[in-house]
Amino acid sequence: MDIEALNNLKFEDLEHDYTKRDTMLYALGLGFGDDPMDEDELTYVYEETLQATPSMAVILGYPGFWVTDPKLGIDWKKVLHGEQWLDIYKPLPVEGKVIGRTRIEKVSDKGEGKGAVIYLSRDIIDAASGDTLAKVRMSTFCRGDGGFGGENLAGPKPAQLPDRAPDHVCDLTTLPRQALIYRLSGDYNPLHADPKVARVGGFDRPILHGLATYGLAGRAILRSLCDYDATRLVGLDVRFSAPVFPGETVRFEIWQDGKEARFRALVPERDNLLVLNNGAARLA
Repeated sequence: MDIEALNNLKFEDLEHDYTKRDTMLYALGLGFGDDPMDEDELTYVYEETLQATPSMAVILGYPGFWVTDPKLGIDWKKVLHGEQWLDIYKPLPVEGKVIGRTRIEKVSDKGEGKGAVIYLSRDIIDAASGDTLAKVRMSTFCRGDGGFGGENLAGPKPAQLPDRAPDHVCDLTTLPRQALIYRLSGDYNPLHADPKVARVGGFDRPILHGLATYGLAGRAILRSLCDYDATRLVGLDVRFSAPVFPGETVRFEIWQDGKEARFRALVPERDNLLVLNNGAARLA
């Protein structure tokens, strides 16, 4: 990792036009509408009553897989998505043009052989009004890049889960073709589509996108706590623990405390394997 090049990296503002079709396709990639008679979910996939799924903010104005830039010297094949944070200031329009304004917040050196963590933030700005609609933040764990002489900087403190039974349990079943639908919203990494690439990556079949599992968390919160009202979900944070395979059930255990909620996600088919942890949702 070339820390000087990384610190000097400037992202150009990225304009992103999207339509109602894109909004519906994103929701279909999260499984909304799996029961076509469920009118609450239909509102995310049918143009007559359409709402934008709040978690869609994480795919808007995205600068792409920028860590592959050779001048940065990042061992990008060892990069993992660590955490994802989202704050929503205004409901996302169902169509329009936004500007993604991305910057690196900090880089933490965990030490030789221990990797490094890059913290990135992106403002989602409505191009017509200039209003900031949301702030997206993420951490990228660079397993092969520690020991460059930087500081070991602490990241945001993970949300702690209560030591009691959850208040809500929400099971969402994914389709075997779920990743093939979700990738049409812009993430064409072949790891999620091509069995040969998946095997090279150490998986016996393609895995679901991490941000698709993240979107499932938003769907579970909308169902369990928001009566499917998109305006009520204003923040969503997670820590990624393990991948989901398309076709699996994802079980969300949710603890609510007023306008704050904590959650985690498990896969029952694999002995309740933890796939999302330290989840936090903020409600309006």
